[in-house]
Amino acid sequence: MLKIKAIIFDMDGVLIEAKDWHYEALNKALRLFGYTISRYEHLVTYDGLPTRQKLEMLTIERNLPRALHGFINEMKQIYTMEIIYQKCKPTFYHEYALSKLKSEGYRLAVASNSIRNSVEMMMEKSRLSQYLEFMLSNQDVTKSKPDPEIYLTSISKLGLEPLECLIVEDNPNGIKAAKASGGHVYQVENVRDVNYQAIKAAIKQAEEGSEKLK
Repeated sequence: MLKIKAIIFDMDGVLIEAKDWHYEALNKALRLFGYTISRYEHLVTYDGLPTRQKLEMLTIERNLPRALHGFINEMKQIYTMEIIYQKCKPTFYHEYALSKLKSEGYRLAVASNSIRNSVEMMMEKSRLSQYLEFMLSNQDVTKSKPDPEIYLTSISKLGLEPLECLIVEDNPNGIKAAKASGGHVYQVENVRDVNYQAIKAAIKQAEEGSEKLK
């Protein structure tokens, strides 16, 4: 029977309730130049994409000058860091899930479309970094999700086969990337779905599903 040996987590909306933080920070930066993204647009179109890609879309759709991309991106990251410092705190059921899974021998990693600074800071402030073998950000790959590169890189770094990995994802771009990597995907609605019992149930389902495919 094929065993799941590693769990790769997306971060925003999976381990950290940070979707609104990115939305607030980007809008704060965009408002400096008279632009905003509605909450509906954010959830339907922009959720899970890197800031640089969101800005490129705004240039195509709403004529945001490309010359402003660098400055807006920089301001967005500054505002994001301010919010992380204020709001990012440990969550018991995430700490419990990751510590228990690690103690059972599962290898754990994070693969996020956020920049490295945000990933490292959020994992540190939530006290989850101690359980992770590594963290990958959008700066560690050439193509961001929905391209599978970050998950393929994670699987390769673990030295495992895709079917030995369970990927935990929450948004369409991430789910598309996870499925394209060939790994098993545990699709969650929100951070509360990321608890020990639910992850163990997803592992069992993945292992039984692999057995049936033989």
